[in-house]
Amino acid sequence: MAKQDISNEQENNGRKVNKKWWHIPFLLLLCAGTIYVIRTNNTTGNSTSGMHESAAIGEAWNDADIQKCSGSVFGTEYHITYQNGGDIHNELKEVMADVDNSLSPFNKESVITAINNGNNVEADSMFTEVFDMAKNVAEETQGAFDITVAPLVNAWGFGFKNKIDVSKEKIDSIRKYVGFEKVHMENGKVIKEDKNIMLDCSAIAKGYGVDAVGRYLEKKKIRNYMVEIGGEIRVKGCNPEGRLWKVGISKPIDDSLNVNSEIQEVLMVSDIAIATSGNYRNFYIKDNKKYAHTIDPRTGYPVQHSILSSTVVAPTCALADAYATSFMVVGLDEAKKILARHKELQAYFIYTDSKGKMATWCTKDLEDNLMKYSQKRN
Repeated sequence: MAKQDISNEQENNGRKVNKKWWHIPFLLLLCAGTIYVIRTNNTTGNSTSGMHESAAIGEAWNDADIQKCSGSVFGTEYHITYQNGGDIHNELKEVMADVDNSLSPFNKESVITAINNGNNVEADSMFTEVFDMAKNVAEETQGAFDITVAPLVNAWGFGFKNKIDVSKEKIDSIRKYVGFEKVHMENGKVIKEDKNIMLDCSAIAKGYGVDAVGRYLEKKKIRNYMVEIGGEIRVKGCNPEGRLWKVGISKPIDDSLNVNSEIQEVLMVSDIAIATSGNYRNFYIKDNKKYAHTIDPRTGYPVQHSILSSTVVAPTCALADAYATSFMVVGLDEAKKILARHKELQAYFIYTDSKGKMATWCTKDLEDNLMKYSQKRN
């Protein structure tokens, strides 16, 4: 959901507060599954204490070359800003439609739906690329990332089929259909050990969609752009002011309705992709117990680790998307080990420490890109 010149009211300690957002142009507030593109003028209320403008890395765009488009796709919203002499929104919608027709389990005509239904269908190039990437991440994370997790995600009520009344026995019975080693591709077709195995690429498909749009823009010789789909981002070159793009990492607040947002940190980036995963937006409570949407494929149950939010910076958004989810599954200590092996990845974690307080950890190279942000209220 994009917001411009925002002034909204919210409850704070029992009284209404007029909450006006920042006067920092092109600040992207990255939440788990949500992003706010904010362009505001100078306001009262919240302060940008401690923030500074980045140095120019390119020329400011001409007003006539600033192209913006937004809409709905993959069950979420997208916002794209790019520098070009003409509007190519319809072309970009076609690219996103191609991704949806390949990878969306909610699309009854998609390639992945046909595979899940056991149809004799040949995978397209998009599905094949994502399948190979998912297999590699599954191996690197020792099964913490696994697109065969679909039956478990569905069982817990976070997938594309109806939720069931879970029990230990039912989860154990479903787990025999989960495991990337149970599927492979042969002559362009997915071979499953059991017909009940189902695939769900949701933890990588949005990021891949972002990459597909970004690659199309680059094919059109567009050098400066920002693509955001449902909170996953890819940026290239400079923003319309000729400066680095600013991406704000949201503070994790339990908020399934997505009405509360506070910035934890701000990244200044270019030529990179970013994805965030967290359990504070997508969850439900039953019998006074919270069930989060991140399912551990190895156990069959929602994760209970200390990480509240996992933000990953990577060369591609698909990789950032997959590893952000993986780190939510493996937990802080194992995530650090994976990052030590993959220097192409950077990460920022918000977690609960041993005393129950919120703490942060980030990779060394990412630390230089952080700007501290403190949000003040009237």
